[in-house]
Amino acid sequence: MDIPLLGLGTYNLRNKECTKIVQEALKMGYRHIDTALAYENHKAVGKALKEFNREEIFITSKYFLDQLNPKKIEAGVQKACSRALKELDLEYLNLFLIHWPDRSLPMSEIVKAMEALVASGKVRHIGVSNFTVHHLEDLHRDGCHPEANQVEFHPYLFQKSLLEYCQKHKMQLIAYRPFGKGELLKDPLLNELGGKHQKSAAQVILRWLIQHKIPTIPKASSVEHLKENFSAFDFVLSREEMKRLDSLHRNLRFCEPDYATFDY
Repeated sequence: MDIPLLGLGTYNLRNKECTKIVQEALKMGYRHIDTALAYENHKAVGKALKEFNREEIFITSKYFLDQLNPKKIEAGVQKACSRALKELDLEYLNLFLIHWPDRSLPMSEIVKAMEALVASGKVRHIGVSNFTVHHLEDLHRDGCHPEANQVEFHPYLFQKSLLEYCQKHKMQLIAYRPFGKGELLKDPLLNELGGKHQKSAAQVILRWLIQHKIPTIPKASSVEHLKENFSAFDFVLSREEMKRLDSLHRNLRFCEPDYATFDY
């Protein structure tokens, strides 16, 4: 799966603001746009895509499982995908993800239904989001092999065992919320290294992810932040600096809704 290392997350971007930011990002050179049915901005994203070559852009969307009928899994998965394509006005998605796991449902059957989307050409790749190692092991035992796992990942939540598991099974880990709702940007070490390289704390985080070969999708709601994020490719962190950043891990999450099952 050839996915750009830096993309644009569109959570909480809506209507004209969403369309404008996506357009500006694509003009700047971004080639991965991440959205979801739950974000309610598919139409705004789709409108922004019209001016650009579809084949050059990697589009990810996600869907919740709460509306699936356990007795009609395949039909429910097909419906979710069709809705996403219709709202985005696209013929296919590059990546389609299960937004959150739900062990009360037959997860392996759901993933196999998603494999049919790939066979039909509606989706190029399938994956999951917010899955732990144990969630993934359950799927693998049933012969299911999602190609990606999109999770919260940053220096304060350096999920090394999950990253290694994904690498071992040739699954691409994708990082969302890399700045931890902005809290990481206050960190002394990140600002120290930013000053050394004449970069911001945000750029240091993105560079850390890039050097770990982890694609990431920071949200940006201004052209200034789009440019700042996109300028994370012209410097290099040393091996020692990477180790220091790795050591910031404190198992701290900034996205943990009531239905999350990270303790599994």
